[in-house]
Amino acid sequence: MRSPLLRALGDPAIALLWGGLATSAIGDQLFTVVLSWVAVGAFGTAAGYLTVLQGAASLGVLLFVGHLTDRLNPLRVMAAADLARAAVLAVTVAVWLATGAAQGWTLVACVVVLAGGMSFFRPAMQASLPGLARDAAMLPGANALLDTTERIARLLGPGLVGLASALVPLVHFVSLDVMTFAISAVAVMGVARVRAVPASRAAAGEPALAAMVRGVRVVRAHGVLGFVLACTGLMNGAWYAAFFLGLPLIIAKAEPGAAGLAQYGMMISAYGSANVLGTLVMGSRALPVRPGLWIAAGNAVLGGGILLLGLVAAFAPAKWLVPGLAVASAISAFGGPMQDITVAVLRQTELPRADLPAAVRAFMAVNALGLLLTLAVMPVLFDGLGVPAAVMLCGGAILVLAGLGVRRFR
Repeated sequence: MRSPLLRALGDPAIALLWGGLATSAIGDQLFTVVLSWVAVGAFGTAAGYLTVLQGAASLGVLLFVGHLTDRLNPLRVMAAADLARAAVLAVTVAVWLATGAAQGWTLVACVVVLAGGMSFFRPAMQASLPGLARDAAMLPGANALLDTTERIARLLGPGLVGLASALVPLVHFVSLDVMTFAISAVAVMGVARVRAVPASRAAAGEPALAAMVRGVRVVRAHGVLGFVLACTGLMNGAWYAAFFLGLPLIIAKAEPGAAGLAQYGMMISAYGSANVLGTLVMGSRALPVRPGLWIAAGNAVLGGGILLLGLVAAFAPAKWLVPGLAVASAISAFGGPMQDITVAVLRQTELPRADLPAAVRAFMAVNALGLLLTLAVMPVLFDGLGVPAAVMLCGGAILVLAGLGVRRFR
């Protein structure tokens, strides 16, 4: 019997969507690494406030305008979001080349538009998947397959930065991201030609607040999803702070310049490698009988790896710093798919289809709010506690939430 991932990949519509997403995700990871490195170099621990802006932009779209696309064809929404993100990145490249340096206002524009675009793209993608999959049994494999796009990107994108940073100017990593979003838009439009996906039957003229409340209500009515929703904001903020603020600060202190950027790229690639492995494992099995415990176990692995990341930074000898950070990154990465794929399948199979975009937006809004609040205080914690201790605090917070999950679902 074929693997569920291979079965999903054998479907032309899902394969085309996967190809486009994989391409844009690799480009997006290139930009994320470059942005993190440039921002940390320019602002130090205050670079976290740029991520606060990202969370605020995402939250604003999710709360106030995201619901307006629910009655539109989801594939068209996805293509438009890709093209908007390609456009703002193209402007950034043009200004960078003209002035010789990344300008602060273009970085702000990128953060805002990329966050907003994702806030339109992801709910539309989740809403389209039940229509693209030929039967419900294909959904675990299809979700895992699409989930591999971001995880493969964490493997390949930062690795490309690490390998090519000494040869390719930083600005042209952003140029590559422009191309990848354009390719993704073309692929999504190709999916529409292969298989029609109807728009959601969400209520016309529904106010923004009512749409968000509906999403939260339908998720909270589901025991497992309701608990995950309550925890996901803090977890997402702690994870982001550890890997995209704490880790580059640790490496930049030990190895500044291009060599440090290369090491940071390799750390994120180590994370991506374990991410892909975890996704392949999760995508090859049916939904767990006790999904709540499975999710809690994944969170324990994630938190334990981040805790180890801080311990390595604090106590490892200099010659073991980079290998130790790579091992800790890989350990933490294996836990992510245990939650992400399980939650996606639960949403698509156990929630009403008309409420699916609202439910996805509820998760994204809580994640954005958690990111905003966590990153608003993390620069203070990094300065007050020191970077290794603050990273350990992030891992410990996730472990506490994992313990609450075990207690709730055992």
